[in-house]
Amino acid sequence: MQLQFIGSGDAFGSGGRNNTCFHVVGENVNLLIDCGASSLPALKRAGISREAIDLILITHFHGDHFAGLPFFLLDAQFSRRTRPLVIAGPQGIEMRLTQVMEALFENSSRTQQKFELSVVAPRPEQMHAFGAVRVTPFPVVHGESGGPFLGYRIEVEGRTIAYTADTEWTDALIPLARDADLFIAEAYTFEKAVKNHLSLKALEAHLDEIKPKRLILTHMSEDMLERLDTLTHTAADDGLIVQL
Repeated sequence: MQLQFIGSGDAFGSGGRNNTCFHVVGENVNLLIDCGASSLPALKRAGISREAIDLILITHFHGDHFAGLPFFLLDAQFSRRTRPLVIAGPQGIEMRLTQVMEALFENSSRTQQKFELSVVAPRPEQMHAFGAVRVTPFPVVHGESGGPFLGYRIEVEGRTIAYTADTEWTDALIPLARDADLFIAEAYTFEKAVKNHLSLKALEAHLDEIKPKRLILTHMSEDMLERLDTLTHTAADDGLIVQL
């Protein structure tokens, strides 16, 4: 099984990076974690078959994590996708998806797809099974607009992937990521406190409690990108592939 960072950037494209989108593929899994606005062209550049993707997990409704869905769905429609697709995210995702579809492509939400589409909102802190994938959402802290906000603990093929999504420090990140094989964490700044975002120093203060087997930093601002050569942790970049 592998995870590829299709997009590792923030909302402002710092460092010229794509918006958040991670692709996980294995013997029994093919999913996306988030689908930011730039995701469809980034997936195509990476040579990834969109038809094979069964599940898309959305953390929240900001454009750099969510706004790629209309493009993904229209591409699926016009490429004659037949494989069922599940989109899972925070409460209200069905309404939010309709709104963004209509905002970007009028009447697109009313088009009958040629494939089965399920849009669901799993309850936080409860494990949900999507085929071979077990997903536990955790509430995180990222302000008010664009929420609710979720991080994910994903268990599949004997491995655990945890992702903070965008959040300031919250103790929910400890059970979300404890002993994870791969912990993907926002590190928006190095040490500066920015409301609703996570700094590397705030994260490091709790790593002894989380004890991830592997940590990769993502969603970095220019403040972090200019320090890449000095970091002691792995930093994501667009295209990075992690074997699990």
